[in-house]
Amino acid sequence: MVRLRWGSVSITGNFRDNNEDRCQEDPQGRFFLVCDGMGGQAAGEKASELAADLVSKQFEQDINFSEDSRDHVISVIDQAVSNANMEIMALGEVEPDYHNMGTTIVFLVCVGDTFFVGGVGDSRVYRLRNDVFEQLTIDHSLTQALVDAGTISEEDAVDHRYRNVLYRYLGSKEGGAGTEANSIAPESGERFLLCTDGVNGGVEDDQLAELLKLNDDPQATAEQIVKAAQDGGSKDNITCTVVHVE
Repeated sequence: MVRLRWGSVSITGNFRDNNEDRCQEDPQGRFFLVCDGMGGQAAGEKASELAADLVSKQFEQDINFSEDSRDHVISVIDQAVSNANMEIMALGEVEPDYHNMGTTIVFLVCVGDTFFVGGVGDSRVYRLRNDVFEQLTIDHSLTQALVDAGTISEEDAVDHRYRNVLYRYLGSKEGGAGTEANSIAPESGERFLLCTDGVNGGVEDDQLAELLKLNDDPQATAEQIVKAAQDGGSKDNITCTVVHVE
């Protein structure tokens, strides 16, 4: 089994009354989840809580973390997220306070000597490997779709009016259509960052890379990243989990 160390921080931030984000770590380091709820107040909190709890439980029940096939693990991940999506949609239909609620989700799952990374929405997973910093997940936002189509540039996307509009998230019909999970062979010394868009709203990618390099304590790094996002003017809840591969 791969040995990991990790740390996480989640704060309300300077501009919100409550925290609709949720991060969840398996105590044994077998999986990590970060969710960003939407729908306002109790609705966003409920959506992110439901997603984290339901997905965690299905992972624990249906994945053999010591050794399991790639296809089976991806199938369980997709099914867990799809089931959470249906629960969130169903509760939104019957409970007026939760109408139109939703959440993003990103994950890092460790099975044997393999990592699985993916998500739905615009929360992100990054990797720092040998000084190369890259985003491993795809933003399911209208701006990213426009960039992919060649309609706008990456620079235009930074402050585009649709940058916070999602076409896929848990709580939408498209939310159960798969997580685009990738399998990765981890390497000693590399570092992973799972975060909500509250982090990206205050910290540029090059600064995130530098912060990930600075400290050998993942908890201290998570605290530094959240503080940098807050100081950088992030207008959302701010949440991140940092994972170091030993």
